[in-house]
Amino acid sequence: MDKPKLPTPLRWFDVRGRQAGTWAFMLNRLTALALASYLIVHLVVLHKLTQGPTAYNDFVTFAKLPLVKVGELLLVVAVLFHGLNGLRLIFLAFGLGVYKQKWFLASVVILTTLAALFFALHLFGS
Repeated sequence: MDKPKLPTPLRWFDVRGRQAGTWAFMLNRLTALALASYLIVHLVVLHKLTQGPTAYNDFVTFAKLPLVKVGELLLVVAVLFHGLNGLRLIFLAFGLGVYKQKWFLASVVILTTLAALFFALHLFGS
């Protein structure tokens, strides 16, 4: 049975029948957008910190909020996934693992999850 046709912009979000390489590509693009967005926020925060000790102390107080810590965890997950998936792409560019897309993607997800759990334990444990 054929998939129903979606309008062109919505086809990107249709998850049916996607291959591992397609999932890795989509997740890599989403993490890239998230990291680029974070860069803007990071620059705004750095500018705010140039406004003296009071601004710095206010930021430290803000950074200790649980929601900010969750944001830091999501940032670490995005960095880890994006970086490890980039290494996967380097291997593929050299012809290594071309037929092992699922295994490579699973490895990236597992390593990202383990490293994120380690980070989360240290972030929320103290």
